[in-house]
Amino acid sequence: MKMTKALLATTALTVAAGMASADGHMASEMTIVSWGGAYSNSQQKAYHDPYMEKTGVKVINDESSAEAVAKLRAMNEAGNVTWDVVDVVAADAIRLCDEGLAMEIDPDEHLAAAPDGTSAADDFGDLLVSDCFIPQIVYSTTFGYRTDMVGATAPTSVCAVFDTEAYPGKRSLEKRPINNMEWALICDGVAKDDVYDVLETAEGQQRALDKLGTIKDDVIWWSAGADTPQLLADGEVVMGSTYNGRLFSVIEEQKQPVAMLWDAQVFDLDGWIIPAGLSDERKARALDYIMFATDTQRLADQAKYISYGPARASSAPLVGQHADLGIDMAPHMPTDPNNAKNTFLYNYEFWADYRDDIDAKFQAWLAQ
Repeated sequence: MKMTKALLATTALTVAAGMASADGHMASEMTIVSWGGAYSNSQQKAYHDPYMEKTGVKVINDESSAEAVAKLRAMNEAGNVTWDVVDVVAADAIRLCDEGLAMEIDPDEHLAAAPDGTSAADDFGDLLVSDCFIPQIVYSTTFGYRTDMVGATAPTSVCAVFDTEAYPGKRSLEKRPINNMEWALICDGVAKDDVYDVLETAEGQQRALDKLGTIKDDVIWWSAGADTPQLLADGEVVMGSTYNGRLFSVIEEQKQPVAMLWDAQVFDLDGWIIPAGLSDERKARALDYIMFATDTQRLADQAKYISYGPARASSAPLVGQHADLGIDMAPHMPTDPNNAKNTFLYNYEFWADYRDDIDAKFQAWLAQ
């Protein structure tokens, strides 16, 4: 009975969406905001292209996700929201939801059920960390290093980043406090379970900045996910942080002399929000796209192009080989047991609460 109801609900929503499109009640174009590079390319192939083919809608790509919170605040204040669907990390989704800048999503109304009739809410499960957030992927921020620049002993610990004697050369770190502060405290002797307790204090924040200060002169700061892969490919850094899927692209697709350092990789979620304040036509189009792009098959399809784990339980068994390389993608996922031996769990609520304050301190420290 449960399966029948779920399938009927999904069918009804699909028919309603098609009627809205046929009646001209959906916008004929939409702006989708993401991160650029290999990640946006995976979305283009798995989501945008098939959606455009199905509907005839025009998708405009924007690569401003790193500035999504600030830009959506400004758009909302100006009363002119120009984005339709925005890809953000979970902590940013929580902030946008709390500030009323993202619309709430009912997973069982707005998202497709699994092929076996399992509700979307059950299929996404604990990854639904905000009422406004539709998770797409589980990814990690981790380090890549040049295999030809680390000498005879390749790094096995994240703390090699702070060891400029054993591994001289430039490093690349993201130009924000998230992850950097946690790694700094871990490498300054703080137990992983205590990191956020320490980081919520002014003294702990200063301790993290002081540790980062020991390598500040050796750091190239990045803002876009494509930066570190390019710096590694060009040999400008010996090691650098970025998203595991970007490193997969450099290693497997570009065949650069780069290897992955999975130690203390930080698990995180990435997914969609729909900005609040859209017209009815744009809101209907955004909801139609979201239902299409987050179904079981579509999320599995993205994993054909980049090594991020799909957020739906029903998608995981469908992950197979890379669309172009023909290699098995499962061993390249951050959740693979061989890669997940020493992970660090990102605290969404902490960064939703402390991000603005710690950002200000971090940027002031950078400017010193």
